[in-house]
Amino acid sequence: MSNLVTDEVAESIGQSVLCWLATVSSDGVPNVSPKEAFLHDGEGSILIANIASPVTARNIEQNEKACLSFVNVFVQKGFKVVGTAIVLKPDDDGYNGRLAKFTAMIGATFPVISIIEITPNSIAEIVAPSYRLFPDSGPEDRITEALAAYRVDEYRKRAK
Repeated sequence: MSNLVTDEVAESIGQSVLCWLATVSSDGVPNVSPKEAFLHDGEGSILIANIASPVTARNIEQNEKACLSFVNVFVQKGFKVVGTAIVLKPDDDGYNGRLAKFTAMIGATFPVISIIEITPNSIAEIVAPSYRLFPDSGPEDRITEALAAYRVDEYRKRAK
């Protein structure tokens, strides 16, 4: 399969702080779990650090189908990735190289139990409805609205 992770998708991954990974158990029970350490491997797959997600890992081991979504909350655009997932454990080939990418990104503070690798089958853009409702506005308008909606100035004052 060709590399579906375009430069635009890879850039969006890099600009997103959180993603949501949906999996399904062998008996059809859905599970959606937030992930904060994820990256494009540069070769067409998306890697997610399993820091505290035993249900997600178990689901993937029983059913490889997965859906990942991520959105830059300020620009209000992102992507939905549907694909197959595998759980890589420390004794698997290539694990250490993948782990090094996470260590470079997040340091060694978080214990990475395993690494989830998603091979995309399809990727679709996620765009806030406001882009369609107000076609004369653009990303800068979304950023201004998001800064207000997320009360960024208020949180900055608290952090001081």
